Amino acid sequence: MAIRNIFGLDPERGRWAFVALGFLINMCLGAVYAFSVFRKPLESLWGIGATESGLPYMIFLAAFALAMAFSGGIVERWGPRKTGVLGGGLVGLGWILAGFAPNIWLLTLFYGIIAGAGVGTIYGCPVAVAAKWFPDRKGLAVGLTVMGFGLSALVTAPIMNALIGEVGPLRTFSAMGVAFLAILFLLSLPLRYPPPDWKPAGYQPHGGQLRARTALDRREMVRTPTFYALWLTYTIGSLAGLMAAGISAPFGNEVAGLTPGLAAITVSAFAIFNGVGRPLFGWLTDRLTARYTAVLSLGLIIVASALLYLWGRGNVALYFIGFSVLWLNLGGWLAIAPTATATYFGTKHYGKNYGIVFTAYGAGALLGGFISGLIRDLTGSYLTVFVPVIVLAAVGVLVALWGLKPVPAPKPGCPQTSVHFRGKEEPDDR
Repeated sequence: MAIRNIFGLDPERGRWAFVALGFLINMCLGAVYAFSVFRKPLESLWGIGATESGLPYMIFLAAFALAMAFSGGIVERWGPRKTGVLGGGLVGLGWILAGFAPNIWLLTLFYGIIAGAGVGTIYGCPVAVAAKWFPDRKGLAVGLTVMGFGLSALVTAPIMNALIGEVGPLRTFSAMGVAFLAILFLLSLPLRYPPPDWKPAGYQPHGGQLRARTALDRREMVRTPTFYALWLTYTIGSLAGLMAAGISAPFGNEVAGLTPGLAAITVSAFAIFNGVGRPLFGWLTDRLTARYTAVLSLGLIIVASALLYLWGRGNVALYFIGFSVLWLNLGGWLAIAPTATATYFGTKHYGKNYGIVFTAYGAGALLGGFISGLIRDLTGSYLTVFVPVIVLAAVGVLVALWGLKPVPAPKPGCPQTSVHFRGKEEPDDR
């Protein structure tokens, strides 16, 4: 087997090495979640306001999601290794060039667009590799792979903060870029898919699974109600989580009554929940199916948002609990959605398919930032931002129950696809 030649292990044990590689790759990519350490230094350096200093972060997330929509085709043509090298090169280049930016606008171009596009290019590579090597435990494998993205800020934020204190924000961008360029290049080289005929020892799809999970390409996928249900619920889950991530520190300071320093510390703690949410919800998706895991996640978002809206003012304990739940579910959706994509639409065209599905993350990022900022400006409080979150999450529950289900076989007389059920509609990933 090819994997033995790389890691010197048999396939059953060696496939876990791909999960470890993906985790480390995502530790580099998730450094974007620590961008807040640059904001005050950049504001002081260039005399800009908070809106401008946050622009690179917002554009980064948008470029990340947009690049994911196009990178799937590159992964299918080039494979995960070459695509990973390309994406890692763009990530490193963007960070390095950011160190030479003379103003916030060029920083947004270099960091936001180039590095963001690089992350969108490489992000799907280790996820696709994990999904293909683990048809028996896709949710757990994908969750552990992307866990590094959520935990990244715990490691990268202190490093970048220390470097900023020593050499300033711009040189810190370049130093981190050199490190990311080297690390991502080396970690991308071993990435590869299993042979077409390989499967885990003793693995047999359970009764009720799709006979052919390699059936739907991008055009077929977007014609199904299942795709739109997944895209909408993913958008809502991302919106709630990214909105919480964006207002955690100011909410803690303005509403819960924490000092700015303590509020910043709690944000680091929330990153743990963001990371843990990925393998946890991946495991739940394997056990409960994507539909019911999505309902559980959206239900938790409703409860946390309602508690914060009703009793969050001056309540430090509730602030920590509520935002921990929201960060947990942010990580959770980054495991639910890729696992659901592989489950409902197959793994043959996974790269292209998940690239389209992932645009929901970008939509959630933009809508979450816009809604929270607008409501804060109009009402003077972050408390009321949770009202639309509650409403949207309730809609998401209904959409998940209605639409998150296997794609039905074509009716007699309709053009055939290669998706077939053994019987009538059955559970999606039992």
